[in-house]
Parts: sequence; C-alpha cells; structure tokens
Amino acid sequence: MTSTSVRLFSQDEYHRMTEAGILDPDERVELLEGQIISMAAKNPPHSATNLCAAEYLRNLLAGLALIRIQDPIDLSPYSEPEPDIAVVKIDPRLYAENHPTPTDTFLLIEISDTTLERDRKQKAAAYAKAGIADYWILDVNTRQVRVFREIVKETYQQETILNEEATLFMLAFPKIEVQIDRLFP
Repeated sequence: MTSTSVRLFSQDEYHRMTEAGILDPDERVELLEGQIISMAAKNPPHSATNLCAAEYLRNLLAGLALIRIQDPIDLSPYSEPEPDIAVVKIDPRLYAENHPTPTDTFLLIEISDTTLERDRKQKAAAYAKAGIADYWILDVNTRQVRVFREIVKETYQQETILNEEATLFMLAFPKIEVQIDRLFP
C-alpha cells in the first residue's frame, strides 16, 4: 500500500496564491482545514434564503451584533471559510483590519440546497474544532433548521432538527426568539 501525504495550506499561503494569480480573486473557493474547497453555485432558493435570513437577523439583533454575509471568518491559521451568514460582535471599524475570529463569533449559518452533507460533516467539524458554540444549517429543500451545539472534544454532540413552525433561541441571545419560518422566503 502506498502512503500519500496531503499538503495543507495556511491562510498566508492561500492569500499569496490569490495575489500571485494562482487563484482567481473571483473564483468561489474557501480555505477549510488547510484544503482549498470549491464552493457550490448559489441557486435562486439559496440566494433568496440567504437574503431573507440575514435581513430578519439584522432586524432582530440591531445594535447587538453585526450580520456578515458570505465574508471570511478567521477560524485558525489553516481555516478561513466564508459562511453564508455570520453573527459577530460589533466592531466599530467593521473588521477593516482583520476578519472576525471564533471569539468574535456568536453564530455561523450555512444555507444548504445541494451541500447538506458537506455542511453537516466537513463544515460542522471545522466549526466545532474552532469552538463555534452555535452553528445552524438552513435546509432550503425541507425548510428545516439543523442546530449544532454542545462541543465535546472538538465535536458537536447535539444536532437538533427543527421544522419551520418552531422557534429557536441563539445561545448568545437567549431572550430573543427566532421564528424559523421567518428565516425562509
């Protein structure tokens, strides 16, 4: 049996690849656990859900948090994913000098229409490893929210599936009720 080693990339190398033209700045990729991952195309249901959920959360959390849409999060030296929605601490400079880190992050959300397994496995593993306490997947096909919480040994121990009739509370803002049907168009 032949053993192969995988070459993992750091954030610095990832950025230098873009600067050198190896990666096109418009190419839809993200760095996750040292691997450069192609991002799925955004279908209309994905885009509509992303906009709807972001606007709803922006209204709910006005003055309490910033809502970032498909912008990088600095998870580790080897991970810089671009979650569909990130609920982060308010930064007076709007993160002009650095991307939010796990300590700045209240909640990460991925919108899934064709990427459910990747979001449940690969993204959840990276987010748990980084200590993201609250991670949601909005499944546009079933209009359900998958909620990942309770990290033990860098793995989420709890995955709860909620239908659109349910309500949900963010760990960081337990008094603010999130109506799941309002997250979807």
